[in-house]
Amino acid sequence: MTRTAERERCIEERERDRRPAPPAGASRLAVTVHALRHRPVGELSVEDLRLMTGQDVGLAHLLPLAVEILRDDPMAQGDLYEGDLLSAVPTRKPAARNELPRARREPGTAVSGPTGLPPGLAQQAGRFPAR
Repeated sequence: MTRTAERERCIEERERDRRPAPPAGASRLAVTVHALRHRPVGELSVEDLRLMTGQDVGLAHLLPLAVEILRDDPMAQGDLYEGDLLSAVPTRKPAARNELPRARREPGTAVSGPTGLPPGLAQQAGRFPAR
């Protein structure tokens, strides 16, 4: 399958895991994540990636996309603050990163060159390859 075709598939299709709709009264976060599981990964915004990686959803498919973005702009911003994607990516559970050796190495490479990162982000970025 081509890279373009792969980006047209959503997390639900990629994982072959259909989840029921959240129950009435579910949190806004649960409803949003459920909806994002149905959106083609190539259409996900920085905020969508930040939110989904923060919930450990679809990491095998989303971390490589996040790395691509961070390579171009380590301070990529979703809805929270400048660098919020960089803050979300290195904090993912180690077991998920261990399944992705390429993605585990690349964020460290992507963020090791920029200078002037806020101290908290620089610390998180520096810890990522070691985990």
